[in-house]
Formats: sequence, structure tokens, C-alpha cells
Amino acid sequence: MYTIIEAAKHLKINLKGAKVAIQGYGNAGSFAAILLGEDCGCNIVAVSDSKGGIYNENGLNGRKVLEYKDKNGSVVGFPGARSISNAELLELDVEILLPSAMEDVITDKNVKNIKAKIIGELANGPTSAEANEALYKRGIMVIPDILCNAGGVTVSYFEWVQGLYHFWWNEAEVRVKLQEIMTTAFKDVLVMSLKHKVSLRKGAYMVAVSRVAEAMKLRGWV
Repeated sequence: MYTIIEAAKHLKINLKGAKVAIQGYGNAGSFAAILLGEDCGCNIVAVSDSKGGIYNENGLNGRKVLEYKDKNGSVVGFPGARSISNAELLELDVEILLPSAMEDVITDKNVKNIKAKIIGELANGPTSAEANEALYKRGIMVIPDILCNAGGVTVSYFEWVQGLYHFWWNEAEVRVKLQEIMTTAFKDVLVMSLKHKVSLRKGAYMVAVSRVAEAMKLRGWV
């Protein structure tokens, strides 16, 4: 959510009312729907799981959809929504697309039909290398998986620190700390991307490699 907020600021997209489609309604996808809907005022128009998807142009309540899925085993059949396929969901006319399930769902076969302005990779590797470059050339911002979905492992780090030092942070404190780290990470990658005129994915790799190289120098390894 925090990287999506920063991406929207950069692209001057108002998140309040922005249409969002989410492929995959597991842990990552469902909480993305809930947080973007409740915290940012986004309009979650479509979500899906392995059995199919649902669409409602007026918006879906993330919590109610999750309750329905927990009870029925799928989002399919959710009251007030029409059925769509996972393939159709990816090509919807939305501001934000969140592939949150499988790898290689956006490829050279369907990349020309992608209409979203921001793609946040909640899954690992949902966009092929060829599709990533094609999207970059079209001006569609892809927030790469190693940046977009790094919040989980970051909070795991917080848990490790709390265990070492016997700290106890409530949810509000954790979210403040997480926002600071994720926002800084996004800005670092964006600066690198703009400086070298490359995609955010390549910018993220460049930031990562430069940090490893600097750490090696500081340790006297090179």
C-alpha cells in the first residue's frame, strides 16, 4: 500500500475513487483490497481467485468479500457482482492492477491489452521480462515484486528486533515504522530509475547492487 501511495503521488493519480483490480484473493490480495479501500478510499472494482473473478463497477467491500470467500471457498458468486475470468480482470480499464497470485500472468501475449497506470506486483514474478519493458515504454509504472511486496519481510525484521530487545510495539507503531521504510525504499528506487532512465525494476536492482558493493567496501572485502 505504501509503495502504491508513493507511485500515485509521482503520477499525480488521486487514490480516492481510483479503480483497483486484484488478481488473487489470498493473504496479500485480500489485505490489499481492505487497506486500499479503507485507508486510501480506492474503489475495488474486481477481485479473483483460482476459481474465477467478480466485478462491480460501483465497488466491492474487501472485508465482506473475504468473509464470503472464507465461508464459500471462493469469491465467485459474491452477491451484487458479475463473474469475470482472471484473464479479463488483468485487462480491465483501471488505475491500479495488483497481480497477487501467480508468476508470469502478464506476458508478451496480453501486455498490449493492459490498461492500468500502476501495476503493483504483490505476487513474485507476475510480469515477464519482455512485458516489463513493454509496459515501461508505454509509461505504465510497474512496482517490482522485490519492492512492492517487501513489507511482509520488513515486519518480520521488526519481530526479530522486538525479540532481541524485548520491545513491544502496537499495530499503529509498526505501521509508522513500516511506512517510513517502504516510502524511503520507493523514493530511492524512483530516483535511480529517473536518473538512469530505466524501469523501476532495473532501478531496484541497481540500488540493491550498489548497496551490496558499498557494504563489501566497508568490510574491506574489495
